[in-house]
Order: sequence, then structure tokens, then C-alpha cells
Amino acid sequence: MQLEALLNYPRALPAMPRAVSDLLAEMNKEDPNPRRVGDLISSDPALTTRVLRLSNSAFFRVSRKIGSTDEAVALLGLTHVRSLVMAAALGSSFKNVPGIDLKQFWRYSLRSAEIARSLASLLRQSEGNAFTAGLIHGIGILIMHIAMPDEMGPLDMGTPPLDLQRASAEMAAFGYSYAEVGAGMVEKWQFPPEMVSALANQVSPFEGEAYDPLAGLLHLASWRARAEELQLDNNGLAATFPDMVGLTLGLDLDSVLGKDPSEWSFSQALGAFVD
Repeated sequence: MQLEALLNYPRALPAMPRAVSDLLAEMNKEDPNPRRVGDLISSDPALTTRVLRLSNSAFFRVSRKIGSTDEAVALLGLTHVRSLVMAAALGSSFKNVPGIDLKQFWRYSLRSAEIARSLASLLRQSEGNAFTAGLIHGIGILIMHIAMPDEMGPLDMGTPPLDLQRASAEMAAFGYSYAEVGAGMVEKWQFPPEMVSALANQVSPFEGEAYDPLAGLLHLASWRARAEELQLDNNGLAATFPDMVGLTLGLDLDSVLGKDPSEWSFSQALGAFVD
């Protein structure tokens, strides 16, 4: 299936819930209104439930229980609320994807998001943008499996969805990868241009005319999360580390692994995706 046809496949791209669409429009304004954001979340009971569950998970480590959307906005800030809204929307949109273990996929996505946020702090980039980009960077994998289950099945057998060579295998098979598919999706969902660019360039963030630090950060974060899913040992980590991307960003293997504190907890946040 050609990329344009895939992005226009009716069942592959879930419709943006009206509340989420309105929220993104508000949060994309130069001066978004926090009260308006809280009201828009509250207008959708299912969205409210998921946002509050995520807000109170160990993943965000808040100091006290958050009981309302207004509190979530006040305590977490708009950048994290954007991430929560997208997490809630995506978790409810993708319920059954052929060939994908959704629990593993969301675990991997959350891990990528937190590593991206930590690296952004180190590099003095926007932590909120990094977290959101990390959370959604692999959405193209889901869309491809929904639209092309017969084509994806054989590919999965040889190169599983979270394999480090997955993007290369998709390029060889289809001429595009989950990166371009994800970028097309978030563009349709009217994400900011820098987010679209980061997803599009995440596989090769500094090749050719591309120079996209957020995409480079995503590249490192997803490598680390995939390596964890594959249970690579120290030799495996050293052998597969994307050193050219790290060098461009001024990060070596030790600095990337150093942003991997053992106390990270994903179990509660994961439950908000898969329940």
C-alpha cells in the first residue's frame, strides 16, 4: 500500500475526538487559557477519567492526589496536560491491533517518553515536547498493522515491531516506515510543525539536509527503550548505540544510560492505557 493511500485508509487513522481536537486548538494558541483547557477536558467524561488516572499515577510523581482537571492543569502545567490528553485519546482509540501486543507497545512508548523527557532536560530542550513526541513516535506501527495486516505479518516474523532494525525492514518492504506514517497522522491531527518534523526525521535525524535535535533525541530515546525490551547486555548496548546521533547532540553511551534511574515506575500509567 502506498503511503498516501495508507494515511487515507478509513479504519487505519482513528478520528480525533472532538474534545481532544478542541483542546489541541486551545493549547496551540500563543496564550492558552488554563481554565478553558480544564473545562474542555471536563466536557468528556471518558477523557476526564483517563487524564485523572494518568495524573495520579506513579509516572508523574505528584505530591498529592489530583481530584479535578483544573488541579491537573495547575499542578502539572499545560505541556504535561497536552501529553496526558494525547495519552488518553490514543489509549482509547487503539483497542485491538492485529499482530501487536498493546501492553508491550504502550510500555515501550511510555518508556521512550520518559527517557526523551530526561534527555531533553539534559540538553535544555522542551521537556513537554520531548515527552509527547516520545509517547506518540511509534504510532505509525499501529496504523500500519491495522491497514496492512497481511503484509505486516510476514515482516513481523523476520523483524519484530520493536526490533532495532525495524525501520530499515519497513523501508525495504514498502518504501516508507512507521516514522513517515506517524508524521502523517499527527499532521492530520494538527500537531505543531516541530512535532511532525521530529516524527518524520526520527530514523535519520541528521542525514542529508535534516538537522532536527528533537528527532535526534527521539532516536536515542527509542533506541534505549527498544534495547530494554530486547534485554541487551552491556556489550549489546555498546555495539548498537547510535554514536553518530549521540555525537551530534553531545551525548555518549554513558550519558544516555545515566538518564535511566531505576526508580521509574510505569505500572500505574500503563494501566490507564490498556484498561
